[in-house]
Amino acid sequence: MYNLGIHILSFILKLLTNFNTKIKLGVVGRSKTFSVLERSINTTDKTLWFHCSSLGEYEQGLPVFEVLRKKYPQHKIVLSFFSPSGYEIRKNSKIADVVVYLPLDTKANAKRFLELVHPEFTVFVKYDIWPNLLLELKRRNGRAILISALFRKNQSYFKLYGGKRKTALFAFEHIFVQNENSKALLNSIHYNSVSISGDTRFDRVSNQLLQDNQLDFISEFKDNSTCIVIGSSWPEDETILAPYINKYASKDLKFIIAPHEIKSNHIKSIVSKLNVDTVLFSDKDNKQLSDYSVFVIDTIGLLSKIYSYADIAYVGGAMGQTGLHNILEPATFGVPIIIGKNHSKFPEAYTMIKDAGVTSVKSENELKTALDSFVSSSEYCKSIGHKNSEFIKKSKGAVVQISNYIRI
Repeated sequence: MYNLGIHILSFILKLLTNFNTKIKLGVVGRSKTFSVLERSINTTDKTLWFHCSSLGEYEQGLPVFEVLRKKYPQHKIVLSFFSPSGYEIRKNSKIADVVVYLPLDTKANAKRFLELVHPEFTVFVKYDIWPNLLLELKRRNGRAILISALFRKNQSYFKLYGGKRKTALFAFEHIFVQNENSKALLNSIHYNSVSISGDTRFDRVSNQLLQDNQLDFISEFKDNSTCIVIGSSWPEDETILAPYINKYASKDLKFIIAPHEIKSNHIKSIVSKLNVDTVLFSDKDNKQLSDYSVFVIDTIGLLSKIYSYADIAYVGGAMGQTGLHNILEPATFGVPIIIGKNHSKFPEAYTMIKDAGVTSVKSENELKTALDSFVSSSEYCKSIGHKNSEFIKKSKGAVVQISNYIRI
């Protein structure tokens, strides 16, 4: 049934290429994977294979990838993505010698991919468990680990019908999980080669403090005001934020909106909700940025640095059903954070609401109350933000534990 499903999925994706740009990128990209590998890897090359579903998993795995890059400089690194949102943004990543789309998980594709890559060691990040690939890797006695894994009871691995996917987990010689619950779930299916290492994202975001986060145009815009950064927002987030922005935005209280989706129709939708002085990143040149009270960032790749300018952060995704975005990035800068209500699948959110400086809101009124409390007291704002930075510091260490395990 699984193999039949993969072939049906392949057929459906090809049909959808004329209607969805993202799907088309994936289908076309996957059609080139084997030719790219044939050109780039020789049979005598020693290789490491890193696989990430998308961009978030890449950022999560990057600290481990960087350690292995330095530790094994003679190995070629193959980095694969399943999603275009990962591949298209990181296809020129310096961490890898070859970056490709992962082919669909048919038995034939699995055999050909592994013949070409012949990895000496494989690292999967968080999830994206592909049974045919992993079982073929195990058949070849290949070594593989899964890092920053997070499991939930309702996943197929822990159900009677999840046989093949459950078996695929045993292709990993070791699994590093984020929490005790994930370890207990693995133990319940008699997978015992597991360690609680935590989340490598804590190490990743901590490294951001060592970078140059200066952005002159953001400094000019902020101009000593209190600044609320709205990161990775979706329409549901923007709808409840717009009334507050329209009422309170001024030269003393400014807002930076960095939406998750930067297509022109979404940017126009955001601007249409606002009746205050607003400037776009794409239209910032020759503007006196300090005269504006709202700055909409209609480009990608800047948010992690922009968070360093935040006095307060709102992280999007959890007001709707799309999934909470990365709250650790603003937390590392010691910023109090507000999120939406749908965060149950994100354990870091639950823990940081309880033990650090994250506030969850369900409505426009709750949002106003939370923002007012931070805006009205800079001391309170700093004290809550400090809880977040301390939480990040205490939660580091996964990368050291994982890299100490790996011996090639």
